[in-house]
Amino acid sequence: MRWSAFAAILGAMCASITPALAAESIQGQWYTKGKRAVVTIAPCGQNLCGRLTRFIEQPREGVTTDVNNPDPALRKRKLVGLPILTGFTPDGNKWRGKIYDPESGRTYRSIVTAGKNGTLSVEGCIAMFCQAQTWTPAK
Repeated sequence: MRWSAFAAILGAMCASITPALAAESIQGQWYTKGKRAVVTIAPCGQNLCGRLTRFIEQPREGVTTDVNNPDPALRKRKLVGLPILTGFTPDGNKWRGKIYDPESGRTYRSIVTAGKNGTLSVEGCIAMFCQAQTWTPAK
């Protein structure tokens, strides 16, 4: 009888700790670094994805298609509507997936973390080296 009471208490303690370790939602509309564009993060299947939904600052030289994509068949895709964040799944208090950089045409491993001040830390990584930028809520 003592073991079942102990197990019940331990289970309740673990259940109360688990939500604190869960990744906060990153869904919504976000300004990219420097407020150059807005990315909308929403569910896509079992994951979260982010699409470029509008430009605040027009791209260099008026480029509106994915001209830097390494696949020639994809270079005529419009940038607005383009999936930038793909396959994001929760991992502890972070979200992991891939990020596409239309300026270089490269895709990187990515980690997104919700900040305490309502921002997102968005990292793009090559091997063990990551570079982060802060995204702010779009209004």
